[in-house]
Amino acid sequence: MGIFDIPLISNTRRNHALEHATIHILSRMEPNTSMAGRSNSAGFFIYGNLPTEAIGEAVNEAIRRLHSGEDHLAIHPNCGTNMVTTAVLVTLTTMLTTAGKKRHLLERIPTGILGATVAVFIAQILGTNLQQRVTTCADIGDVDVLSVERRQVRSRILHWVQLQYHPL
Repeated sequence: MGIFDIPLISNTRRNHALEHATIHILSRMEPNTSMAGRSNSAGFFIYGNLPTEAIGEAVNEAIRRLHSGEDHLAIHPNCGTNMVTTAVLVTLTTMLTTAGKKRHLLERIPTGILGATVAVFIAQILGTNLQQRVTTCADIGDVDVLSVERRQVRSRILHWVQLQYHPL
């Protein structure tokens, strides 16, 4: 049994993929609505002022489309994986390219900017690969949607999508 086979991790990866697929579909259904998501081992949240019915429809369509092989839906360009990857690479690259006291700070800035720019480019590729191989799993298997619940926290509207996986 590998680390990806531990239920807490495997369910979170599948839920993350399903969250991304749902957001892709919702973005088409509700094109001018700002939204975000967050997954855990029991399901995922969708943040945004969206109709509950639309979220339920999008989740069911996402399940159907992932089952039919549309794995690309599991990857999202605005995923936190991409953001964290970019932040880490830019920070490390900038630190490495501007280290040392032999040159004046103003002389180190162009090298730091160049290093950060290269890091952003590399992070786009690396973040997508990390999503594909580590943080999501498009092979969601046999899953049931237990509930789609609308919640409001102060002025923020969110929906909790609770899922249950059946053993293979």
